[in-house]
Amino acid sequence: GKTHKVDTESEFSPNTLEMFFEAGRNYFIRQFIKLGVFVGGAGLEEIPEEQGKKDVSKLEMAKPGKCSGPR
Repeated sequence: GKTHKVDTESEFSPNTLEMFFEAGRNYFIRQFIKLGVFVGGAGLEEIPEEQGKKDVSKLEMAKPGKCSGPR
Protein backbone atom coordinates (compact mmCIF):
# COMPACT_ATOMS: atom_id res chain seq x y z
CA GLY A 1 0.00 0.00 0.00
CA LYS A 2 2.67 2.51 -0.99
CA THR A 3 3.76 4.55 -4.01
CA HIS A 4 7.21 3.73 -5.41
CA LYS A 5 9.31 5.25 -8.16
CA VAL A 6 11.16 3.20 -10.76
CA ASP A 7 13.85 5.22 -12.52
CA THR A 8 16.01 4.62 -15.56
CA GLU A 9 18.34 7.02 -17.28
CA SER A 10 19.95 7.13 -20.69
CA GLU A 11 21.81 9.64 -22.81
CA PHE A 12 18.42 10.69 -24.16
CA SER A 13 16.75 11.58 -20.85
CA PRO A 14 15.86 10.29 -17.39
CA ASN A 15 12.58 8.38 -17.10
CA THR A 16 10.49 7.81 -13.99
CA LEU A 17 7.48 5.59 -13.51
CA GLU A 18 5.50 6.10 -10.30
CA MET A 19 3.26 3.23 -9.26
CA PHE A 20 1.08 2.41 -6.29
CA PHE A 21 1.85 -1.11 -5.06
CA GLU A 22 -0.71 -3.21 -3.21
CA ALA A 23 0.31 -6.08 -0.93
CA GLY A 24 -0.15 -9.57 -2.38
CA ARG A 25 0.13 -8.58 -6.05
CA ASN A 26 2.95 -9.04 -8.55
CA TYR A 27 4.05 -6.08 -10.65
CA PHE A 28 5.89 -6.18 -13.95
CA ILE A 29 7.70 -3.27 -15.58
CA ARG A 30 9.10 -3.36 -19.08
CA GLN A 31 12.07 -1.25 -20.05
CA PHE A 32 12.32 -0.49 -23.75
CA ILE A 33 14.38 1.62 -26.12
CA LYS A 34 12.83 4.70 -27.70
CA LEU A 35 14.28 5.83 -31.00
CA GLY A 36 15.56 9.37 -31.14
CA VAL A 37 16.98 11.60 -33.86
CA PHE A 38 20.62 11.09 -32.84
CA VAL A 39 20.53 8.64 -29.94
CA GLY A 40 18.04 6.20 -28.44
CA GLY A 41 16.61 6.49 -24.97
CA ALA A 42 15.01 4.23 -22.42
CA GLY A 43 11.33 4.10 -21.52
CA LEU A 44 9.34 2.31 -18.81
CA GLU A 45 5.82 0.93 -18.79
CA GLU A 46 3.74 -1.21 -16.47
CA ILE A 47 2.69 -4.57 -17.90
CA PRO A 48 -0.53 -6.27 -16.69
CA GLU A 49 0.20 -9.04 -14.17
CA GLU A 50 -1.06 -11.92 -16.32
CA GLN A 51 0.94 -10.73 -19.34
CA GLY A 52 4.05 -10.27 -17.17
CA LYS A 53 3.78 -13.80 -15.79
CA LYS A 54 3.35 -15.17 -19.31
CA ASP A 55 6.32 -13.21 -20.67
CA VAL A 56 8.62 -14.15 -17.77
CA SER A 57 7.75 -17.85 -18.06
CA LYS A 58 8.99 -17.80 -21.68
CA LEU A 59 12.46 -16.60 -20.66
CA GLU A 60 13.53 -20.04 -19.39
CA MET A 61 15.96 -18.40 -16.96
CA ALA A 62 14.71 -20.04 -13.75
CA LYS A 63 16.54 -23.13 -12.57
CA PRO A 64 15.19 -25.76 -10.17
CA GLY A 65 17.02 -26.04 -6.88
CA LYS A 66 16.80 -27.21 -3.32
CA CYS A 67 16.06 -24.79 -0.53
CA SER A 68 17.88 -25.59 2.70
CA GLY A 69 15.77 -23.15 4.72
CA PRO A 70 12.66 -23.92 6.78
CA ARG A 71 9.42 -24.50 4.95
